[in-house]
Amino acid sequence: MYLIMIRKRYNGCSRWKVITRLHLVLSATIFWIFCFSIVGTGLTVSAAEMPEIQQRGYLTVAVKDNLRPLGFRDASGNLQGLEIDLAQRLAVDLVGKAEAVKFKPVANRDRLSVVLDKKVDFAIARVTATESRSRIVSFSVPYYLDSTVLVTKDASVQQLSDLAKRKIAVLNNSSTIAKVRYYVPNAELVGVNSYDEAREEIENNAAVAFAADASVLSGWVQQYPQYRLLPTKLSTEPLSVVMPKGLQYDELRRNVNGAIARYLEEGWLQQRSQYWGLP
Repeated sequence: MYLIMIRKRYNGCSRWKVITRLHLVLSATIFWIFCFSIVGTGLTVSAAEMPEIQQRGYLTVAVKDNLRPLGFRDASGNLQGLEIDLAQRLAVDLVGKAEAVKFKPVANRDRLSVVLDKKVDFAIARVTATESRSRIVSFSVPYYLDSTVLVTKDASVQQLSDLAKRKIAVLNNSSTIAKVRYYVPNAELVGVNSYDEAREEIENNAAVAFAADASVLSGWVQQYPQYRLLPTKLSTEPLSVVMPKGLQYDELRRNVNGAIARYLEEGWLQQRSQYWGLP
């Protein structure tokens, strides 16, 4: 509305001069607000373009440290898992040695923000590539195809049809609900707020199975051997490396994508997935 008033007041070239000045002032204001916000919050910008990464000699990577078998700490406190292996393999290709990685463990809610805020070079933290997320960050070639599966310890449950008219635990408000309803329409769904609560429901015979992501349930089966995954996959979701947008990061994205494509072609990612017990 303000611009319409300006256009009515000024004609010809003077009209566009005013608008141009407004754009310049606005851009400068946003720039300085951003700069002061960085200083005021003590934010350390460590994301870098490819030449800078190679010059400094290491990567900064956001990972999970509590999600077996993708990223977790072993008994000695060392980070282990498929995503840790991938970060170290990328370090070999991008900067010359597997040890040249500074890991930054993050919570689920921070997996995108640490990339957006330039706190890391990229994130390998069980992030599903989606269309909505791709509007604000860039995704690599998928390094693993995750899926929705069911876990149970009931010997009578061997396939999806065995779950008809039985209780299945699902995370409240998750996309898994629609998938289970589609594949097992006669099942009774039991809402839970966490994986621990789902296990309690099964242990208390309040549910016979739990539907969730294979990458997470694989770790559950490793921790609790009495459980097993049903072979049928209800969906497929690509897990990808999260990288910043912008032309200045194009070389970084090309190098990461090229490396992952090569790992897939060579079979290395499949071998590491099998090593970590991922289906």
